[in-house]
Amino acid sequence: MPRKVTSSLTDLKVKNTKPAEKQYKLFDGGGLFLLVTPTGGKLWRLKYRFGGIEKLMTLGAYPQITLSDARDKRVEAKKKIDAGIDPTEEKKAAKIKQIELIENTFQNIALDWHLKNKNEWTSGYAEAIIKRLKRDVFPVIGDRPIKEIKTSEILSVLETVEARGAIELAHRLKALCGQIFRYAIASDKAQNDPTVNLKGSLKPVPTRHHAAITEPENIPGLLRAIDGYRGTFVVKCALQLAPLFFVRPGELRHAEWAEIDFDSALWTIPAGLMKMRVSHIVPLSRQAIEILKSLQPFTCSSRYVFPSARSNERSMSNNAILAALRRMGFEKDEMSGHGFLAMARTILDEVLQIRPDFIEHQLAHAVRDPNGRAYNRTSHLAERAKMMQVWADYLDGLKAGAKVIPLKRAGATV
Repeated sequence: MPRKVTSSLTDLKVKNTKPAEKQYKLFDGGGLFLLVTPTGGKLWRLKYRFGGIEKLMTLGAYPQITLSDARDKRVEAKKKIDAGIDPTEEKKAAKIKQIELIENTFQNIALDWHLKNKNEWTSGYAEAIIKRLKRDVFPVIGDRPIKEIKTSEILSVLETVEARGAIELAHRLKALCGQIFRYAIASDKAQNDPTVNLKGSLKPVPTRHHAAITEPENIPGLLRAIDGYRGTFVVKCALQLAPLFFVRPGELRHAEWAEIDFDSALWTIPAGLMKMRVSHIVPLSRQAIEILKSLQPFTCSSRYVFPSARSNERSMSNNAILAALRRMGFEKDEMSGHGFLAMARTILDEVLQIRPDFIEHQLAHAVRDPNGRAYNRTSHLAERAKMMQVWADYLDGLKAGAKVIPLKRAGATV
């Protein structure tokens, strides 16, 4: 047992106190004492009773904490005890809170959120999210405790992005930050989402359309250029199928042979590749099947219908279609990979006069019935299959020199 030394402490006595073979205590009264260790340490301690239990509180080490400082801490502790507050537990809680603030920074929470959700996204989208956060958000508020971040701080981040002309990105970052804050709230690491107060604070996103050839008289030239493409056979087939499928470029280039059912004449795109995260069915026209079967002997050793020229383990580059269009002489303001969607939507509606809901279903847009319920992926599948064949035959006719029907004039119906 350490020996007890009762003493009325002074600054000089504390300063000149020497260590002994065993630790000992110098008492100052009111439960305050100095613990002197064999190694020369001088540690302030406060002994007190709370709820009928004797407790011990650490106040710090001398000389960082002077005798006067220790006495002040004793007075503060006594006031808390009289008020029904245990100073030791309060200190522990404050320490835990400080650790939480350090650990629960915006960046740490964002990375945790990203890790939990990335399997629900395409790899490209997951990578794009983390790049945006690392470039524009983490450098500014990444090390800030997420509980303490204010709306003005988020606005400052977004206005910096907006100032360089990236208005759409600023809106996307706002949405991302909102998701991260809501994740923090759900895990009890934040109390509010400061992005909810930012409505109307950013410039509106300018309307932008992907370049597309939608005039019927201009389509034959595009189709003939594709048939005459002198690049790789894989890219040529992708170009030929793009107008027949009218899916997004990412969905096209990630197509896998396992998803193609020649017997049923269907291509089923998994939910993970779709923007709305719902699997999507593309009926295959006779022309599409012919192109796919001509390509199969060349790429069947890969899981991908359109593998990369460098590796069968990867899909075709996201720039392959765009680069091919430029190589064929179509400028960036004339035609894009997304333009095949706009082309099909316009012609199917305004020339071929297909029912709009059939078109919207085939574009994988959210279409609801009169009761507000979302249709499932197989809705109107027979009609859509017929539509896809009508569309493929129409394109063949244009390419062969059939009379072009201008927009908003009669045509076939489904």
